Amino acid sequence: MEAKAVEEIAAERSAYWRLTAAPWLFGLVLLAYFGFGAAARTRDTLIKHRRAYYYVLPAMAGMTLLVFFPFFYGIALSFTNSNIYNTNQPIGEIWIGFQNFFEILGDWELVKTTADGRVFNYQNFYWTLGFTVIWTISNVAIGVSVGLLLALLLNTKGLVLKPIYRVLLILPWAMPNYITALIWRGMFHSQFGVINQAIQMFGGDAVSWFDTPFRSFITVLSTNGWLSFPFMMVISLGALQSIPADLYEAARVDGASRWAQFKAITLPSLKPALIPAIIISVIWTFNQFNVIFLVAGGEPGGSTEILITEAYKIAFEQYRYGYAAAYSVVIFIVLFAYGLWQIRVTKATEAL
Repeated sequence: MEAKAVEEIAAERSAYWRLTAAPWLFGLVLLAYFGFGAAARTRDTLIKHRRAYYYVLPAMAGMTLLVFFPFFYGIALSFTNSNIYNTNQPIGEIWIGFQNFFEILGDWELVKTTADGRVFNYQNFYWTLGFTVIWTISNVAIGVSVGLLLALLLNTKGLVLKPIYRVLLILPWAMPNYITALIWRGMFHSQFGVINQAIQMFGGDAVSWFDTPFRSFITVLSTNGWLSFPFMMVISLGALQSIPADLYEAARVDGASRWAQFKAITLPSLKPALIPAIIISVIWTFNQFNVIFLVAGGEPGGSTEILITEAYKIAFEQYRYGYAAAYSVVIFIVLFAYGLWQIRVTKATEAL
């Protein structure tokens, strides 16, 4: 009985601290905000530039409602054990602190034991993170290389039917990507897909594209490669056309070869446009939900899930909303750190 009473007291204390921790933390933030003079500086700035703020007020209201509030609410939700059974409870009653993050980052079980024996744990966070990184690097490399090559070809002087080529090559980007994803999934169908039909026409055997992680990865890589190169092609082509022709004429007078001109003139001139485009492409590809979800669906056994599709399934198949929110916060931190590192290393946002 005494042990049970001690446990009840401990549970009550834990609940009390969960209920009071958030208000105390919010109070400390407000105290620091007013105590260090930030509030006074904010007021002076608003008064000094009030006309400008009147103009941007509608946009700020929209951003607050559609972006900032869901963003910060998601961060708050990541510190709870919110699920389908307690959604009507206040956040303070389901507050669990950093437990979700400890569970996500502390999951090192790459091999688990089941009734069928020891199998690889494809739901492990670090497997999913590693696959997401490989997926992102592979797709960005394909998009940049193919897009730059096509841009160089389209920038060739005297190329016949150039406008037609531009329209045809931009079509994959113009079409909604979920439609393209569904088309490519049908193309990879093991029985009726056009790819297996073509293989069989040349005497080969039909391939079960979604039975192994590598083949499943090939399907999503092909689909997203088809979707990604037009964006890089357009960016590269615009940057190529902005390079003054006098630079190439001077280089030819000095006897520079085409390769030397490419290294000394073309690549440095493309850098201010390409690096920000690569950063955007990395973020898009890292969170490319449609292709992974609609083409491979994580098959086989969740081996081709990326972080964003895993977070979706945790939220809407397992109904662990707090855990999924913590997953999303981890994704944001990874991308934010990457963006800062890329900008610092490449210095692409600095003026020439």
